[in-house]
Amino acid sequence: MTFCNRLMEENLPIWEQCLNSAFLQKLGEGTLPWDCFKGYIVDDSLYLREYAKVFAWGMAKAEDMEEIRTYYELLSFVNEGEGATRLCYLERFSLTDAVIQRLPQRPENLAYTRAMIATARDGAGAAECMMACLPCMVSYGWIFTRLLERFPGVGDTPYWPLVRDYAGAEYRAACERWAAFTEKICTGLEPARERRCAEIFRACSVHELRFWEMSGRPREDI
Repeated sequence: MTFCNRLMEENLPIWEQCLNSAFLQKLGEGTLPWDCFKGYIVDDSLYLREYAKVFAWGMAKAEDMEEIRTYYELLSFVNEGEGATRLCYLERFSLTDAVIQRLPQRPENLAYTRAMIATARDGAGAAECMMACLPCMVSYGWIFTRLLERFPGVGDTPYWPLVRDYAGAEYRAACERWAAFTEKICTGLEPARERRCAEIFRACSVHELRFWEMSGRPREDI
């Protein structure tokens, strides 16, 4: 079993808790309160802004052009892929990116992004950087694929564009590329550094769970 596959398997119980969170279960059922979803889109927008900084640290510390190209691809995917759906939802809420960027991150969101940025900034290199951002990437693919299997009727709800983004073949292929890159840079790590990478992956998976739990409560400032 590869290093990345082992990490994913070890953290599946956390991802299952994410899938079973009230927010995602109600989203799948089509009963999620619109104000909770609105809060999620705002929080996700603020998260993605900080998430991009992880890739910036990765590029700054990159040892070759392959690493730089990978981080650039990740940044482009976040901006052009995930960003497009997010902006469509913001328009439905009569909100703009410029307006929401002035809002604060909620505590769970802030703790998560601070942890990722600190890991990328202070880590030894690409392995730590990818451990910080990979749980978000691959857990979204796993979660939304299973959400669609569990709730096929979600395709008839307003939440379908979000689910479609992460449950489709294009996103799955992108995750496979990023996991393959991560596997390459983590091959041959010293045991202590490998253990540290596993700790980072698990910590960020827990942050993902806290983010979904937070999203079950609407924001009070929008």
